[in-house]
Amino acid sequence: MNERSFISDKIMSNHTSQDKRLQILSAAERLIAEEGFQGLSMQKLAKEAGVAAGTIYRYFDDKEHLIEEVRIQVTQRIAQAVQSGVDDSEPIKQRYRTMWLNIWNLAGTDIAAIKNRVQYDSLPVTNSKTFRELERKMFAQVELLFDEGKEQGLFKPLDNQVLSGLSLAASVSLARKHSLGFYQLDDKALEAAIEASWDAIIKH
Repeated sequence: MNERSFISDKIMSNHTSQDKRLQILSAAERLIAEEGFQGLSMQKLAKEAGVAAGTIYRYFDDKEHLIEEVRIQVTQRIAQAVQSGVDDSEPIKQRYRTMWLNIWNLAGTDIAAIKNRVQYDSLPVTNSKTFRELERKMFAQVELLFDEGKEQGLFKPLDNQVLSGLSLAASVSLARKHSLGFYQLDDKALEAAIEASWDAIIKH
């Protein structure tokens, strides 16, 4: 085998390995969304992913490691969706509305991510401080929005996580219930919901 063939084979092997890892993560994400953490067994995951059970342990140390990696993948995808099309030079309220609607639209295209996000928020994680810091970096534009709002005296002087819980988190809850058919919001009601959540964090 010449050097070029060796390098080509190595690149192909790395791609196959990465694809297999993503295949397992995606299967785990589907199972968690449908059945919760309790419904995730390595045997069931292997069947869902179309791999041998032993293959999973080539990429993940144990179930906890797997769940942490799924959590990171889901959070990254949500962060990208939430901040899509957000221009940091635009007025704060316009950026806020874009983020709010991005969350709303995400529930219509990726309800599994929303379901998993809700579950992960109640999951005790051993490296939660590390993950929270990573999450802040993923949601950098959201952090910037709240920081600028407080600096300008527009938002209440609360921690960014509290501001998010009072505002953008409301969109997650409403969008999830809307997608699951608990109720339907027309455009007028949707705009009213955005205004109500905005009103919860601004100074009066």
